[in-house]
Amino acid sequence: QVQLVESGGGLVQAGGSLRLSCAASGRTFSSYSMGWFRQAPGKERLFVATIKWSGSSTYYAESVKGRFTISRDNAKNTVYLQMNSLKPEDTAVYYCAAYGTAWGYRTKPSDYDYWGQGTQVTVSS
Repeated sequence: QVQLVESGGGLVQAGGSLRLSCAASGRTFSSYSMGWFRQAPGKERLFVATIKWSGSSTYYAESVKGRFTISRDNAKNTVYLQMNSLKPEDTAVYYCAAYGTAWGYRTKPSDYDYWGQGTQVTVSS
């Protein structure tokens, strides 16, 4: 089991940047690959990015490639999402998630075992 808590959301103008953090509890964080998802009101939860347990591999949704960067610091039990060049369509609740099975380009919410509570990101035009 792992508990995840997101932070760092807020209001930002289009073109601005935010860095989201996801803090994990326990001693097993380095065993989990991680992902970020986002969900706007009335919309399905969509994949944003994922990172291997070792940090050696990443994968991004096409909509955020070149703008967002996922990273992790296993010593701090934390995964990050650096968001640059933000657009109004990036507005959503952002969730971090974890899975303990073999690494892959996992893009479905059902691929993940554990979830944080979410943090709101609002991008104004």
